[in-house]
Amino acid sequence: MSIKILYEKLLEPTQSLIESIARLDGDIVILGVGGKMGPSLAKLAKRAVDIAGVQKNIIGVARFSEPGLKDELEQEGITTFTADLLNDSDLQRLPNARNVLYLAGTKFGTTGKESFTWAMNTYLPGRVAEKYKESRIVVFSTGNVYPLVSTESSGANEEQAPLPLGEYAQSCLGRERVFQYFSQQHQTPILIYRLNYANDVTYGVLSDIALAVKNQHPIDLRMGYVNIIWQQDANEIALRSLNHCSVPSKILNVTGTKKLSVRQLAAEFGKIFNREPVFINSEQETALLSDASESRRLFGEPPVSVHQMIEVIAGWINEGGRLLNKPTHFQEREGKF
Repeated sequence: MSIKILYEKLLEPTQSLIESIARLDGDIVILGVGGKMGPSLAKLAKRAVDIAGVQKNIIGVARFSEPGLKDELEQEGITTFTADLLNDSDLQRLPNARNVLYLAGTKFGTTGKESFTWAMNTYLPGRVAEKYKESRIVVFSTGNVYPLVSTESSGANEEQAPLPLGEYAQSCLGRERVFQYFSQQHQTPILIYRLNYANDVTYGVLSDIALAVKNQHPIDLRMGYVNIIWQQDANEIALRSLNHCSVPSKILNVTGTKKLSVRQLAAEFGKIFNREPVFINSEQETALLSDASESRRLFGEPPVSVHQMIEVIAGWINEGGRLLNKPTHFQEREGKF
């Protein structure tokens, strides 16, 4: 089976998602559809709607600075709106919808652009929460709001008090707090979706490690353990989470089932690429780790295994597949992005 066919098979909506979409009333707006996860999320939602046989518009909103993306989504049957969400007139002219997936935000380049980071990640959520106060909203956030925890633990769960390190993570906690405030003010059902780390063939922790091994670049082991999840599985959980929004806001960790050793992941790619991984530094006693037990209780185990992810990502890289060239910086321990 070719890598392209294998990859396409890993993008098919599950029966659980199709049934969840069928139960969901109203259209779905995806704010920030132009980011890393947005296009695949919109396409997955549209495929699930079509298979379920229900009438539901999927609406994608972004600046659409990437050439061709707007046309690509429209060809899939997704309605698009070009908008700068920080421009209030753009925001207010957007269509209302029963369901909102909030993906807008900024991470990389935070250092030196702190004011823009806070405007995007903390000011804008208040404007969106007012605009969509009659909707249910899944708010994408990050496990970076948690402190580094012992690598001997199962990771931070949703009861762990946030302790964000650096202005990016602080602004993300600000995003959460603003949405939580407006959830109470307007009785808006919300779910805070704390994700780390999504992986696709085009980007992610696994791609970062694979490329480093293949190109014989050193891998920093100070962040010696990671959580990962296949992007399609993360997208599915986001869509199914629309049925779990609540007042007060529900917080949900979203990631894979296992704590994974960076050293061992590199060794697996080393076998495939016939390369000896190059390491620098050594594993520290803490890492950014999340416990996603509640997500598994609600949605079950993520279907795509680590082995499947490694196989398809390595094959994609070997065949020269397109990459986003946006490193995750998962090794960062000081909160500077």
